[in-house]
Amino acid sequence: MYSLINDKKTISVIGLGYVGLPLAVAFSKKLKVIGFDINQEKIKKYVQGEDLTGEVGSDILKNSNIKFTSNEKDLKDASFFIIAVPTPITQDKMPNFSYLTSASKIVGRNITKNSIVVYESTVYPGVTEDICVPILEKESGFKCGSDFKVGYSPERINPGDKDNTLENIVKVVSGMDEESLDIISKTYELIIKAGVYRAESIKVAEAAKVVENTQRDINIAFMNELAMIFNRMNINTNAVLKAASTKWNFINFTPGLVGGHCIGVDPYYFIYKAKDLGYHSQLISAGRKINDNTGTFIGNNIIKTMINADKKIKNSKVLVLGISFKENCMDVRNSKVMDIIETLQDVGIQIAVADPIVNKEEVLKEYDISLEEDYKHDKYDAVVVAVAHEIFKDISLSEIKKISRGDPILIDVKEIFDKEKVLENGIEYWCL
Repeated sequence: MYSLINDKKTISVIGLGYVGLPLAVAFSKKLKVIGFDINQEKIKKYVQGEDLTGEVGSDILKNSNIKFTSNEKDLKDASFFIIAVPTPITQDKMPNFSYLTSASKIVGRNITKNSIVVYESTVYPGVTEDICVPILEKESGFKCGSDFKVGYSPERINPGDKDNTLENIVKVVSGMDEESLDIISKTYELIIKAGVYRAESIKVAEAAKVVENTQRDINIAFMNELAMIFNRMNINTNAVLKAASTKWNFINFTPGLVGGHCIGVDPYYFIYKAKDLGYHSQLISAGRKINDNTGTFIGNNIIKTMINADKKIKNSKVLVLGISFKENCMDVRNSKVMDIIETLQDVGIQIAVADPIVNKEEVLKEYDISLEEDYKHDKYDAVVVAVAHEIFKDISLSEIKKISRGDPILIDVKEIFDKEKVLENGIEYWCL
C-alpha cells in the first residue's frame, strides 16, 4: 500500500485521553498528526497547551505541531487512523461500545480509499472484525480488504508511570493480512523504542490485552482476600507478604483498590464473551467480586476502628486523602475510593476529600464532590489515606495529630506510613 514517511502521509488519532494524547504527541515527532476529539473544551485546552492528562506535560504540548480539532471533516486529510476511545462497562457490568461505535462512524464517514484503521481500545476477541468493520463499511461505502484495511494494537499505557512510558513498552500489533500487518508494525516502530510484537491475528491481539489485565485482577483479588482473612486474625498482611517474598518464585502483588478503566473493567469483557459462548467464568468472576467489594470492606473497617476508639459515628467527620483510581495519576474514572466514601456516608459520617493531583472540576462533574483545597483548616475524627500519592508520603505524624479531633485515627490503605512509628505517636492505626 504505502509507507507513511516516504509518501508523506498524515496520521490521525481519534480520542485524546490518557491513551490518545501521548500517541499523538509521540507520532507528531515523526509525522503529520491530526488529533481529534468530540469534546470541544478539551480541544481548546490542548490548543492552548494545557495537558489535561498529566501524561505528556504542558510544555511538550505547547511545542507540538499536532493539528487539534473537533471537526470530523479534518480527518479526510489522514490515511492512517488510530481509534483510542474508552470501552467502559454499563451499570450491570456489560460492555459499553457506545464510544467505539461512534468513533467508527466518524472515521467511516471520512475515510479515503487505501487507508488503514487501527483500534487500540480494549475489547473482547472478535469486536474489531465483527462490530467495527461493518460500521466502517456502511458509513464509507467501501469494502474492507480491497478499499481499506484494519488492524488492532492494544494500548499498554500505565497512567502516572514515568518509567514505563509509551515508547518503553513493547507494542503488540496485528493486521487483517500480511500487508496491513507490515505497514502497521513499521508505523508503530517509528515511536516504540522497545519494539513491536507481531501477533498472528487481530483476535489474538484483542485476547492478549484482556488477558494481561485479567491476570493482574485475579492476582490482586487473591491478595485482597488474604487481607480480609488476615484482618480477622489480627495479622499484618504486608508483613506476611514480605516474609513470603523471600522465596525466589514468589510473585509480588499487594492488596488494594482496583478501579480505573482497565483492570477494573476489562475482565467483564472476557466474562461477557465467555457467557455468550455458553461458558460461565468461575475464577475471573470470583476475582472481580472480591475486588469490587474491597472498598466496602475498607469502609466497614474504618467504622469498626472508630467505634473501638469510642468515636461517635453519626455526624462525625472523616478526611479522605486521594480520589484518583491509582497513585500519582490524575484519572478519577471508576475510582473505588468512592466505595469507601459511600460506605461511610451510609452511616451518617460527613466526608471531606482532598487530592492535589486531580482536576477538581472533573471530580465535581464525575462524583458531585467539591475537593478541599486546604484540609488543614479543620478537625477530623479520622484521616484516611486512600491513595498512595507520593505527595502524601510527606505528611508528618504531628500533622495528622494536629488535624485530628480527640484521639487521632489514621487509616492507611496502602501502608505508606511506618506502623510502629504511628503507634508510638499515640495514633490509632489500620491498614489493608
